[in-house]
Amino acid sequence: MEFIKRINELYPRICEFENLYEAYLEARKNKRFRFEVLLFSANLAENLIEIQTALKEKTYQLSDYRKFIISEPKKRLIMALQFRDRVVQWAIYRQLNPLLDRQFIFDNFACRVGKGTHKALERLQYWLRKTERTGKQWYCLKMDISKYFYRVDHAVLMRILKRKIKDKDLLWLLNEIVNCEKCAFGLPLDASIATATDSIRLFDCGMPIGNLTSQMFANLYLNEIDQYVKHELREHYYIRYMDDMLLLGFDKTILHETKAKIEIYLNEVLRLTLNDKTSIRPTYLGIEFVGFRIWATHIKLRKTSSKKLKRGLKYLKNQYSKGLATYDDIRPNIMSYAGILKHFNSYRLSREIFGVYSDYEWYDGWFSLQRSNNEEPPY
Repeated sequence: MEFIKRINELYPRICEFENLYEAYLEARKNKRFRFEVLLFSANLAENLIEIQTALKEKTYQLSDYRKFIISEPKKRLIMALQFRDRVVQWAIYRQLNPLLDRQFIFDNFACRVGKGTHKALERLQYWLRKTERTGKQWYCLKMDISKYFYRVDHAVLMRILKRKIKDKDLLWLLNEIVNCEKCAFGLPLDASIATATDSIRLFDCGMPIGNLTSQMFANLYLNEIDQYVKHELREHYYIRYMDDMLLLGFDKTILHETKAKIEIYLNEVLRLTLNDKTSIRPTYLGIEFVGFRIWATHIKLRKTSSKKLKRGLKYLKNQYSKGLATYDDIRPNIMSYAGILKHFNSYRLSREIFGVYSDYEWYDGWFSLQRSNNEEPPY
């Protein structure tokens, strides 16, 4: 049972002009020259005062979502709000998220300051090295939730928010975002994300991927299972990155029992289901997590990620060799790939891609790139 002080009197701080201005600065980062941002910025004070008035008088309503599908790393339906609404989302996030974040467990690594994929890798490898020294055979219970963002139950989410928050005005605003009447976010379990039509979408569940508040709600929602695993089941070697959960144990039978308890909790309390990726395997085979495969001794890039990396570099090579891109055009991409390689044991992969050349000789060694005749090497 949680003994926490409920959040109160936060709504006035969200509505403060200074907070809205800081939210505007956050929302425009890396997007300041987009047309809608320039249009909003041209009458900045008036627009912020208009938002402030709508929030104070509780007449604020979400605008229509812009929908599109992305294919990498997998097919997802993205729903983007107008810039005005993104400012409101940042205003909420700046004030509310730090208070909620304090209640999360240490080993929750998604969408949190000072966490992330590389910290999750370090933590998991530290545990693997620690468990390896026990001399026992350890196993990894890997769990993944089916269509997580599309299956978050609105009633359950609002119940969790009401348990954490006392401020009625803030709850009204959060309810406007969660139970948006203009757009259905949810999907049936058997529906395909890519082919689902508006007619089969559900209004009583789901969160829009693209909202800043969705990250915050997603972490808060699965914090319930974190607290259950840590305090009720008393599991130590448990780690989560959004809806990917890992649990280490040396008794396979106990892990099966733990999985059954977690599945019951997810089904009955959070109304979620585990998908077919859920498995129990020996840790010496390596653990796939956050795009990598981790052992106690080393870390490798997951095979699918490695193939995507090679495919991306091959595309850059073709663009460059055909004269469709210059060195300056593709150099940031190359350096980005090189940065990825530095976060795991990549000696063989690096040699396969870049040969024997050093970091300071990319222009001579890029996987035998052929320069166009009219382009000089960038010495």
